[in-house]
Amino acid sequence: MGSIGNREMLVARWAELVNDASLRDVPYKIELSAEGTIEMSPANNWHAAVQAYLARLLGNALPHGMVYTECSVITEAGVRVPNVAWGSAEFVQDQGANTPFGHAPEICVEILSPSNSRTEIDAKVRAFLAAGAREVWLARAREGVSFVGPKASCPAARSSPKFSCPCRFRATEAPLRAPTC
Repeated sequence: MGSIGNREMLVARWAELVNDASLRDVPYKIELSAEGTIEMSPANNWHAAVQAYLARLLGNALPHGMVYTECSVITEAGVRVPNVAWGSAEFVQDQGANTPFGHAPEICVEILSPSNSRTEIDAKVRAFLAAGAREVWLARAREGVSFVGPKASCPAARSSPKFSCPCRFRATEAPLRAPTC
């Protein structure tokens, strides 16, 4: 992030938003740009199902840490909120209940929508990696999960024999079913 002043401004702005009663029932994911501008994304049920599935998958595969959904992370691109994240026991000890986290958990997951531009996705990946994430997972409806990081593979697969990659998601299935791996 460019300057400590900007980082402090974003943390203060985020605290304002967290405590703003008018935003409590907004059905959107809220993030802040590097300039402190509010950015919102509407809720989507397929997205929610994939988020829950990946959170459970990560928790089962990597039990010695904490799975987060919608945690806030200060990055060079503003306050970003990965859909799912996993932090090691060391991360949990270091960051505690900081809001936003001062650096990214080891794994950050973004569930992509058709409206996400390549530029937006690339910027989020760079921001999470620069903020300390070891890997960023990108979940897409038809392509499944891809992994970005130093090894660009599935970290949970290396850590747990119970984890199988890549996952495929069927966006057109009705009713919603868990993604297949």
